[in-house]
Amino acid sequence: MGEEKQLRGGHAGKNKYAVACSIIGSIISILMGYDTGVMSGAMLFIKEDLKTNDTQVQVLAGILNVCALVGSLTAGRVSDWIGRRLTISLAACIFFAGSALMGLAPNFGMLLAGRCVAGVGVGYALMIAPVYAAEISSAQIRGSVTSLPEICISFGILVGYVANYLLAKLPLVYGWRAMLGLGALPSAALAVGVLAMPESPRWLVMQGRVEQALAVLRQVCDTAAEADMRLAEIKVAAGLDATGDAVAATNAPGSVGKGVWREMFLHPTPPVRRILVAAFGVHFFQHLTGIEAVVLYSPRIFKAAGIATRSEILAATVGVGVTKTVFILTAILLVDRVGRRPLYLSSLAGIVASLACLGVGLTVVERSAPHHSPAWAVVLSILTVFTFIASFSVGVGPITWAYSSEVYPLRLRAQGASVGVAINRVMNAGVSMTFVSLYKAVTIGGAFFLFAGLAAVAAAFFYFLCPETQGRPLEEIEEVFSRGWLARLRSPAAAVELPVSNVDGGGKPRP
Repeated sequence: MGEEKQLRGGHAGKNKYAVACSIIGSIISILMGYDTGVMSGAMLFIKEDLKTNDTQVQVLAGILNVCALVGSLTAGRVSDWIGRRLTISLAACIFFAGSALMGLAPNFGMLLAGRCVAGVGVGYALMIAPVYAAEISSAQIRGSVTSLPEICISFGILVGYVANYLLAKLPLVYGWRAMLGLGALPSAALAVGVLAMPESPRWLVMQGRVEQALAVLRQVCDTAAEADMRLAEIKVAAGLDATGDAVAATNAPGSVGKGVWREMFLHPTPPVRRILVAAFGVHFFQHLTGIEAVVLYSPRIFKAAGIATRSEILAATVGVGVTKTVFILTAILLVDRVGRRPLYLSSLAGIVASLACLGVGLTVVERSAPHHSPAWAVVLSILTVFTFIASFSVGVGPITWAYSSEVYPLRLRAQGASVGVAINRVMNAGVSMTFVSLYKAVTIGGAFFLFAGLAAVAAAFFYFLCPETQGRPLEEIEEVFSRGWLARLRSPAAAVELPVSNVDGGGKPRP
């Protein structure tokens, strides 16, 4: 046991090569974030140039997430078939095609088509980036590296906001096309560059390519002993014979991923059922906090709060992007030290308070029109946009992806993650495509009061149904969910009081 702690502690799990691979694999998320951020400003110019109405604007904003369903629901099976690395490259190629179509679009129809293609790439990117990071890293740094896609999304959004601000000076006919088309350049570079990365060792083991998996583990682990120990754990989780030098797969290469839907939805074991509720639930609630409404429609919110000129609105959205990026970096530094649950629940507390105050401020501003709005209401509205972004970014944003990528058993991870992303995109599309209609129906302040109430429900869900996973090897996470929901309701903290590992200090599975 002491040997195992020595292997897992100290420098174990902090291999810089593993971190570098996770960063490169997460760059695909920058492209997705850029597309989201740049569209928030580009819509102001598209509406003017193409004479689109509010319905078309909502469709353009939300169609990305509808089409992401196609990508997310196929990405899991594709990544089980061709591997995690090639799936990242495929996502980058799809992004390239979508960005090129949008940048060259002569009319609304072609613009919408390009947005649809990019949406498929979004589905692939959201599924594969955290899964690759989770599978190539160790338990000690897994929370940080699986949060990298979220910081990359935020950085991409910030770059999109900056592109809006800089390219707004171009003639109207070129400005928004340049904003949307620029995403094609890094997509092409990433599609080629990612091929230099190693494949996920867990995928290689599932394919029966154990020697190759060991070679990768020795690259991403600090010691050969740690690599051997992790390989033993992965082989047991993958259903391989872990005794002796000759290891035979119970599933032939190429059969990986078959039967997963049956195990997840038709005949799940009690722990798997609880895992699915937790993993799908965090995706369901993420966008019900209203983040998409704030990020995508922040120009309208700032305009409603009294910021008048287009230049001032775009500058304020850059501030939103900076805030989001800084606080996600904070989350990455804390998630493996503090744990998932404290950060997530603290984040939701800040979200509820911020949304309630934002609702108050915007309600006062709206009811003061057409007269001059009270200065305190304007300041409160603007300030709470930033506190909301900070609260979301320090917990709910990154931990949704980290938590949902690590809780699935190895055999279910890729396709389970793809279903989670599909749920995430449905909720994203639902919010982004209905927000304008919602705030016209219940006022913009009322819309944020509604989001505050839903965030409170999300806090109750996570508190009772989502146990802590900090520091657990991926192969042990299923054990964490072995306790029933009623037992966790009586004592939520007790759900994590389980043995540290199924592998003894010598690297052999315990009976």
